[in-house]
Order: sequence, then C-alpha cells, then structure tokens
Amino acid sequence: MDEVNRIKQLKKERNAIILAHNYQRGDVQDIADFVGDSFGLSQKAVSSGADTIVFCGVDFMAESAAILNPEKTVLMPETNAQCPMAAMITPVSLKLEKEKYPDAAVVCYVNTPASVKAQSDICCTSANAVKVVNSLPEEEIIFVPDRNLALYVAAHTTKKIIPWNGYCPTHHLILPGDILLEKEEHPDALILVHPECRPEVVALADQVLSTAGMLNYAKQSKSREFIIGTEIGLLHRLRKENPEKTFFPGTKYAVCPNMKMNTLGSIIMALENNEHIIKVPENIRIKAKRSLDRMLEAGRSD
Repeated sequence: MDEVNRIKQLKKERNAIILAHNYQRGDVQDIADFVGDSFGLSQKAVSSGADTIVFCGVDFMAESAAILNPEKTVLMPETNAQCPMAAMITPVSLKLEKEKYPDAAVVCYVNTPASVKAQSDICCTSANAVKVVNSLPEEEIIFVPDRNLALYVAAHTTKKIIPWNGYCPTHHLILPGDILLEKEEHPDALILVHPECRPEVVALADQVLSTAGMLNYAKQSKSREFIIGTEIGLLHRLRKENPEKTFFPGTKYAVCPNMKMNTLGSIIMALENNEHIIKVPENIRIKAKRSLDRMLEAGRSD
C-alpha cells in the first residue's frame, strides 16, 4: 500500500483530519483535509467532527489547535518543527516588558507560545492586526513578537506601538533587491508581500497581505503574473488554484526548514503510534483562549 492510501486508511480508523499550513510541502498539502493559515486551521478543527487532529505546521499552531479543542487529540508529526520567531518571546521577558509600560495593552501575534498568549490582552493575525490594535481603548500597545508586523501596524494607527525585536528568519531573507530583480524580469507582475517582511520590502509591494489574503487576491485579480514575497510553500497552492496565472517567488531562498519537516511518512507514524500529543496545561489554556476569543470579538480573522 502506498503512503497516500495508508494515510486515508488510518484517517478512517482514527476518525482523524489532517490540517496543513500553506507553507507545507506540496504532497502534504495535497493529502490534507484542510490547507490554510495557522488560526484558520485551528478553527476548522473546532467545526469538524474528528476525534483526532494531525497538525502539519509548527509548534505554536498545534498548541492553538489544542487550546481551542481540549476534548480532541492533537498530534504533531514532527516535534522539532519549532517556529524561530515564536521562540523569540518568553513569558518572563514579556512580564519585564509589561512592567516597563504599565499602561500599555499587550497584543500578541498568533505566532507565539501558549504561555505568551496567556499573558497577553488579545491576539491578532497578520490579516487583522491593524483592526485588533485599533479596537483597543489603550493608546500604548506592546506588540510581540514580530517587529516587522508591529512596524506595519504602526503605519496604520495613531496609537503608540512598542515593538518587540523578534522576526521571522524566512521572511527576513527576502531583500528589496530580490523583489526589484524579479520586477525587472517580469514588469507586468503585481508584487504581493507578507507583512512579516522587512519594511523596505513592504514599501515595494502593490499589496501587503496574509497568506489567505494573497490566495483571495490572486484568485480575484485580473493580473496574470505575480511576484510573491512569502515562504515559497504558498506557491504550490497559488499555482494549483490559478493554473492560468503565473507566480514567481520573491526569492527561491525563502524556505522555512521547520515547516518542511512534516512528510507523508511522519504523518503515517503519527497516526499509527498516536504521536506526538500536544497538550496545553489547563491554567494556561484558559487564559490563552481568552486572548484568542477577544481577537474574534474584535473582528473576524482571515
């Protein structure tokens, strides 16, 4: 039996669904029940009737699924698939920052550990960060952990943004020169970039969008060519959903090695051995869920 059919068989036996982030390998995206961004996938898990969730992404994503689905078994095929940016903020460092700015609200990007979400006032995604910040009564905002997203938000609000000095190493690899070279080769292409990119890359963009935003924009746009400034895994889905259009990576080096750890083989191992179960301690889960719930009240996440 080949790997794809084995996965299908195990899914039936376990009443399982497979969630894959937009940055996963193409074959992992193709076997998944749902492909999307991190928080959207966790919400899909809530509405599914599955007993077991296999989350093909990185650590904070599986944690978010566990926060929202405490009664379900959440499996992470590769526990070494950690998010470097999420690791750049800890509860201790956040506590010290809060002491420096006692009047500030804490907005944390979903790309954070559950323990940091638990210490924050509200979460946000790359799609709704501006809306979330502007929904708050506080005039000072500690924004963790992504400095680039914080600077993007700062340009779209009158509030004082206090950015944490974290970043996504993969998006940081995308340089203005890369985008300009692609534009020179493909002058008719629209430039779509993720707000995790450097500000000088964001400044070159025709549109600054989340991964879900890029997918929607590319589908609806009359343009036939696009330069995509995000992790190259998204190009698989963009090309699959828009076969008549052409997509060029901002740089071929924008590869997240941790996102690429999940394979069909590791999904099979996870389902066969019920590994690795992701649990969030209940005291942290309740507080982290409150931050996520507040985000949903502030405005729908895309």
